[in-house]
Amino acid sequence: MITSKLLEAYLACPMKCYLQSNGERCSENRFAVLYQTQKDSYRHAGIKRLEAGPPQGSARSQIEPRGFRKAEWRLAFNQALDVDDLSATIHAIQRPPTEERSSEFIPIRFVHLNKPSRTNKMMAVFDAIVLSKVAGQPISAAKLIHGDAWTTMKVRVAAHVLELTKIFGKMRALLAASSPPDLILNRHCPECEFRDRCREKAIEKDDLSLLTGLTDKERIRLNRRGIFTVKQLSHTFRPRRRPKRLAAQSERYHHSLRALAIREKKTHIVGKLRLPIQGTPIFFDVESLPDSDFYYLVGIRIEVDGRPTLYSFWANTPSDERTIWTDFLAVVSATEKPMLIHYGSFETKFMKKMCDRYGSPPDGSIAAVAIASSLNLLSPIFATVYFPTYSNGLKENARFLGFEWSDPTADGHQSIVWRNLWEQSHDPKFRDKLIAYNREDCAALGVVARALGQLTDGEHGAGEARPLPGEVVHADTVSGRTSSWQPFKSPISDLEKINLAARWDYQRDRVFVRSGTAKRRATQQATRRPQAQRVQKIVLLNTPPGCPRCEKKWRKRGRLQTKTVQDFIFGKHSIKRRTIKYEAQTYICRSCGYEYGLGNLHLHGRRWGWNILAYCVYNVIGLCIPQLTVQHSTNRLFGCRLVRSSLNEFKIKASKLYSDTRAKILDQIITGKLIHADETNANIKGRLAYVWVLTSLTDVVYILTESREGETVQQLLKGFKGVLVSDFYAAYDSIACAQQKCLIHLMRDLNDEILNNPFDEEAKLVALRFAGLLRPIVDTIDRRGLRAHFLRKHLREVERFYEFLDNKNFNSDAAAKFKQRFERNRDKLFTFLRCDDVPWNNNNAEHAIKAFARLRDVIAGSSTKKGVEEYLTLLSVSETCKNRGVDFLDFLRSGETDIAMFALRRRGREGSPQSGSIRKSKIFLQHSRFLA
Repeated sequence: MITSKLLEAYLACPMKCYLQSNGERCSENRFAVLYQTQKDSYRHAGIKRLEAGPPQGSARSQIEPRGFRKAEWRLAFNQALDVDDLSATIHAIQRPPTEERSSEFIPIRFVHLNKPSRTNKMMAVFDAIVLSKVAGQPISAAKLIHGDAWTTMKVRVAAHVLELTKIFGKMRALLAASSPPDLILNRHCPECEFRDRCREKAIEKDDLSLLTGLTDKERIRLNRRGIFTVKQLSHTFRPRRRPKRLAAQSERYHHSLRALAIREKKTHIVGKLRLPIQGTPIFFDVESLPDSDFYYLVGIRIEVDGRPTLYSFWANTPSDERTIWTDFLAVVSATEKPMLIHYGSFETKFMKKMCDRYGSPPDGSIAAVAIASSLNLLSPIFATVYFPTYSNGLKENARFLGFEWSDPTADGHQSIVWRNLWEQSHDPKFRDKLIAYNREDCAALGVVARALGQLTDGEHGAGEARPLPGEVVHADTVSGRTSSWQPFKSPISDLEKINLAARWDYQRDRVFVRSGTAKRRATQQATRRPQAQRVQKIVLLNTPPGCPRCEKKWRKRGRLQTKTVQDFIFGKHSIKRRTIKYEAQTYICRSCGYEYGLGNLHLHGRRWGWNILAYCVYNVIGLCIPQLTVQHSTNRLFGCRLVRSSLNEFKIKASKLYSDTRAKILDQIITGKLIHADETNANIKGRLAYVWVLTSLTDVVYILTESREGETVQQLLKGFKGVLVSDFYAAYDSIACAQQKCLIHLMRDLNDEILNNPFDEEAKLVALRFAGLLRPIVDTIDRRGLRAHFLRKHLREVERFYEFLDNKNFNSDAAAKFKQRFERNRDKLFTFLRCDDVPWNNNNAEHAIKAFARLRDVIAGSSTKKGVEEYLTLLSVSETCKNRGVDFLDFLRSGETDIAMFALRRRGREGSPQSGSIRKSKIFLQHSRFLA
């Protein structure tokens, strides 16, 4: 039977409902007793007010169900109505006068609070539902009479009936269960009669709900991952390096670090603690009656040279509120350089409301400056200091630091009980208890402030501050993983010194030398200066037959220009370094006097040949070897004397040459019928940037942007008419073309959700249905390829899958999110079933992204934006060569700039006797370009 009492308990806490239904005995909770007493007295007073109104027929006795149809009364009180499995105790029922035969009934509920809660409204709707079933007619609204002013509020039944119906189903399952529901501590616990019992059980289970601030949504997510206790949660903390761009933003709160602090019983600190206390600290605390919005006690503690001065301002009635505010401002104004310090936002609201009600102090005055610069001590603690306590409340933190209240039951709810008892009896002992409790709160605030000062200064025991209990740990030093190569640490200093003496370099530098074993010198072969070598090959550069300026052939012989370079000669199975001399015979035109025939050969150029450039670029771009490593290996193996600047110049020269090649690749991709797109982050001198990759089945191009907004890519693909294959990043959705989302990304997200939430059966069901849909499609692709003629038959299965999603109402957050994701991308998930040669995944782009990721590790953020652009130009050429089946090194050595033409010529010239001479002429031409 669902009764009014059980429903009200369920709305507060399902465990409370279960315990009340089983007649569980509870411990004494003075606040719960006071709350129930106030409810009953307010209800009796409300009934008397209705009876004292205009004379009308009333019914106090129980009314039979048939009495509602022939009702002659206008008011009925304390009616207990039962229908089906619902039982409601209605405070009052009003039947307004009407000329019609059947009039509407209005249930009335009395609530002593000035601010009715959601529970009060739901209870009024419950009264209306039960009354409508008993009376046999619909009821559209119920009344709430609440507060000191006996305000009437109208509650519409239709706005809450659907939610209440769902609650009925959950309550029936709860009351029929043989075991209690999961124990979850919530905000209702401090005012519940089962408070002590539930907290003991939660501590015994080490339940996650002990952590104040952990929302139900986060707790359910952790439960689905198999994390049910605080200890289990503590093992999930991993220190994260905070990016410099987020240094000015507030730190994120880590529940896992709170759990770790509790497990290890140590205070943990994230980042740097800042405590801006300047001047004379004034610790103050305020007590109030929240429902009445009445502040009746302000306590002040001023500490100068370790000696506290205490003030307590008491208000008997709301009319005295102005007086205590004036006294508070007077004390602040009389203090030299006052610094107001409080705990939480409650005192901040107090000062704001007092200024609104009774006026702010003059601008620029001592009090006005102190109020504007007041310090909420919880702000520097939150997300920065994690004491080994379940919450950041003043009581728990101060108790951990060694402070104790004289009355162990004292808290905010108990203060309301004492104030109520004082108002009823005016007994001074209750007033004294409240003042003592308020002063101890101020003293506890001082203890916490001094402890934070020690954490800020790195000192322990400064002044009158007590030593911090336990060890203080910085979260950055917490090791997330264990390693077999951990540093040796020991409480015995001699053991650490012995361990240091066993180090490899220590033994070679000191022990072996002293024992007579001389340390061998490193070979100096790599650093020897190479001997001057004679010219081993002479290449004569071709001269134009006529003057390039006037096109006349009348000329005379000019100077003979030469350039000697070091270059590589590639054999079939070897590489040799050779000294090559290039000669250019110049001629002077007899008509215009122009000297020509240099072939872009300048005597002040670098002394390295094109093959060395191709070899170094291939190592850096194609093999992802750092430039410094390429420099060392080339110098050691071939006896070169390359310097770092030479390799950087190689990169600049090559990227400049192939910039047109990159532009042509981009044009071919955009004018094609299929594009794979993806993006990843890049590091430019510590600044975050992004690299986008566009690729077809044969071409790859990389684009650098400063942000991830995607405006550049959207502009490039503005006229694209083919199919775009991408992941689920929203920047691609605005591109007006047919799209295919990567199903591998979707499958991985589904799988991760199942692994993170192993007990989420609904999410697992969605994953199973999706896998059952995709598996036959993949089998068809393996047998028939990406041909729409064979894949269209699976469209019907896709429709059945969406019908399954449409007919399912998921309670799981994960399953509901995936349902929304499937619906949002309905037209973009199965485009490949209707188009030929469209892949169902984005592996082409991901493969290209991996190539950049390998190069990114080599660059390591040391390059500028211009340098990264040069790397991306060469990487675009390298990956395009790979996709077209062309060797990147051969393409670099060839002197070609068109990859497609190079591939065709290479295939067409295989076996041709002239191929060697043609290639040599191309190399000579490339030499002249490079030497420029």
